[in-house]
Amino acid sequence: MTFDLVVKARQAVVDGTLRPATVAVRDGRIAAVVDPDANPPTFEKNAGELVELAPDEVLLPGLVDTHVHVNEPGRTEWEGFTSATRAAAAGGVTTIIDMPLNSIPPTCDLAALEIKRKAAWPQTWVDTGFWGGAIPGNVAHLRPLHEAGVYGFKCFLLPSGVDEFPPLDEAGLEQALREIASFDGLLIVHAEDGHDITDVPPGRDYQGFLDSRPPAAEQRAIATLLDLAERTGARVHVLHLSSAAALPQLTAARQRGVRVTAETCPHYLSFAAAEIPAGATQFKCCPPIRDDANRDALWQGLRAGQIDCVVSDHSPCTADLKHPDTGDFAAAWGGISSLQLGLPAVWTAARSRGVPLTDVVTWMATRPARLAGLTRKGELAPGRDADLAVFAPDDSFVVDAAALEHRNPVSAYHGRRLTGVVRRTWLRGIPVGPPTTGEPTGRLLSRSES
Repeated sequence: MTFDLVVKARQAVVDGTLRPATVAVRDGRIAAVVDPDANPPTFEKNAGELVELAPDEVLLPGLVDTHVHVNEPGRTEWEGFTSATRAAAAGGVTTIIDMPLNSIPPTCDLAALEIKRKAAWPQTWVDTGFWGGAIPGNVAHLRPLHEAGVYGFKCFLLPSGVDEFPPLDEAGLEQALREIASFDGLLIVHAEDGHDITDVPPGRDYQGFLDSRPPAAEQRAIATLLDLAERTGARVHVLHLSSAAALPQLTAARQRGVRVTAETCPHYLSFAAAEIPAGATQFKCCPPIRDDANRDALWQGLRAGQIDCVVSDHSPCTADLKHPDTGDFAAAWGGISSLQLGLPAVWTAARSRGVPLTDVVTWMATRPARLAGLTRKGELAPGRDADLAVFAPDDSFVVDAAALEHRNPVSAYHGRRLTGVVRRTWLRGIPVGPPTTGEPTGRLLSRSES
């Protein structure tokens, strides 16, 4: 029996544990995962390429990021498929699911999905799928989009920040949920309620921005969502949870049988409001980064299983839209670029709290894959795609925003020392970074083929 690639690791994350493993790859899939100490020598001799990891390296499944704003077409100057997927590969992310905004047109009907797919192909360095959008007036487009292979539908419950993707009111939310429930789809929700949000006072004070989007905005929106999900039987997912105050609601709903999952993001686990300097608009995101006690509670929620996964909410823009000249939080675009940095950012915070790397991989690979129904992603197991990342958990680096693969050199992590370095990435057994060389080999994914 021959293999295209065999990777031998002293440490690998397999079945939720850290142990030695040899991973054999054939035709882009993992053919076998075996204990190297029990492995006969012929196993390695039959490899077209044999890679033995260094003692300080750990083999991980490629990460899955289900919350990425690529912004192409329409706002390609903000990011784009080439730069976003190169950044993903450099960060050990081998699969992304692209959000239906802030591209123009948003992915809210079949014609827009086809435009998006044509823009993406053939420039993706990692495998890429697409979310659809649920906006007022497009209920009739949801089933066709589902049948065309989108992984679910995103909606807002307050203005999204771009006019072409308006929010759903409560009646529209219920209508969308009933339609999505009829084909057992998934609705993913930006859950903030506009009734609890006030105008941001102009100026450089982060506290003013934070006060404008209180935890109550998330709690109220999540309560509405959970009530309607229970009423309609639909499956729902809460995006970028920033307020730990909502965790009891989520737990109680699950106990009642509501099919709800939730995610948080590296920036909510890494930063606290008191650390954000005046005028540092690179930290502005919606919902906002909250206080240190809230950050601790989010970590507790993750470890307790109240939060399912950690994904980037990579939401970039051009540098001028962050208004670095004035540092005005009222004027700045809200979004943090972190696609390339998610793993080291989360691992830096996790290890300081005694959280094992196996948990981080579960949150950033296994569970996001499960959320989207990506049955061939997220684990080192026979039959899965040979998406692999080599991670040095004790190595460290200082983030230089200008050196990242992201299109625009803006990062909340700039100048911050992070622990954990991604040294190699394979997509279906093919090296993709870092650095990215050759031609892109990423595929466009469809839910029906996952």
